[in-house]
Amino acid sequence: MLEKAEKPRLEDTLTPEQAIKDPFVLEFLDLKDEYSESDLEDGLIHHLTDFLLELGNDFAFLGRQRRLRIDDTWFRVDLLFFYRRLRCLVVIDLKVGRFGYADAGQMLLFLNYAREHWMKPGENPSVGLILCTEKGAAEAHYALDNLPNKIPAAEYQAVLPDEKLLALELERTRAELDRRDVVSRK
Repeated sequence: MLEKAEKPRLEDTLTPEQAIKDPFVLEFLDLKDEYSESDLEDGLIHHLTDFLLELGNDFAFLGRQRRLRIDDTWFRVDLLFFYRRLRCLVVIDLKVGRFGYADAGQMLLFLNYAREHWMKPGENPSVGLILCTEKGAAEAHYALDNLPNKIPAAEYQAVLPDEKLLALELERTRAELDRRDVVSRK
């Protein structure tokens, strides 16, 4: 007897690039014009529920300032999440300024450590997210493309964009959701 072929589940077709939005809108933090990475992190932790909603469904918070030691040097991962739909750790590095190519090397170090020390059996490779105020598309492309782990750099905005930008983003998101719905029905 032939068994009916299972249709692919959405999480099987979802990629980290599709799962991680860009940009993030963090207006709920009420940050002033000048703030530090520590202020940003404290605000995200203080408004964790809002940040989880901004990340999207199925993210679970695992910790902040997760320490790791490599040789004689201590490092700290800003935020650590688990994304249930992708079944992987998500390591978030917060940047108050522009993305730089050196940020990619630091994140790769964190992800390699996470693979050996934090991942559980059956989990997919960890994903890194460098959350910054600005990224140069070309620099991010050359620094992050073809790495063994997915490491998107996503911008965040501390204030809501104007109405026209919001309308464009809503239309883009609606089209992406419609596309996913068509894929999940097949």
